[in-house]
Amino acid sequence: MKKFTHTVDDYLIDGCMRCKYGGTPACKVNNWRQELTILRDIVNDSELIEEIKWGVPCYSINGKNVLTVTAFKEFACISFFKGVLIKDIGNLLIKPGERSQSARYLKFTSIEQITSYVELIKNYINQAIEIEKSGKTVVVSEGDEPIPMELEQKFDENPQLRQAFESLTKGKQRAYLIYFSQVKSSESKLSRINKCEQKILNGEGLNDKYKRNNSSK
Repeated sequence: MKKFTHTVDDYLIDGCMRCKYGGTPACKVNNWRQELTILRDIVNDSELIEEIKWGVPCYSINGKNVLTVTAFKEFACISFFKGVLIKDIGNLLIKPGERSQSARYLKFTSIEQITSYVELIKNYINQAIEIEKSGKTVVVSEGDEPIPMELEQKFDENPQLRQAFESLTKGKQRAYLIYFSQVKSSESKLSRINKCEQKILNGEGLNDKYKRNNSSK
């Protein structure tokens, strides 16, 4: 497998390179390249700064992540880190998962759909920029840890991982989510998720091995 991409142009050719399909005809980016290119152009018409983070196009302002432009298996999308704070005037924003408290995304399945919503898309992007400039934060419900966007993206790459995670007890899920969210950078979160992926697939909690070792003493 090739190394992770370093530019958005690379992403539009080979994908994020985080799974075995990167750089192959099976990569999901191949299904949505035109749509992703149009979405990229719309976002780049704003004041956001374009770069690659954890393998996908990420857009920021004043060093703060605002949104990503990515391909899922069945659609292309713009994902907003603080999407829950955006006024959904077009009733278009989608919640990534049941426990997602912050992220929201716009889903697109055709070029025509994107072009028909250009002004709304720009409105949402501008709202997201102003939210980040204002310093507003998402208030997380007590006792209900949010799912990091990095984990949502891993779920999309590997549906079995989502199924395995959702099969864990609420306590085990919460332990993982707290552990993943303890670090600030997306790269560090992704590193922790990757290290725990097999444990989750095995149905194990974050501290199961430690508990087993203690009980055998």
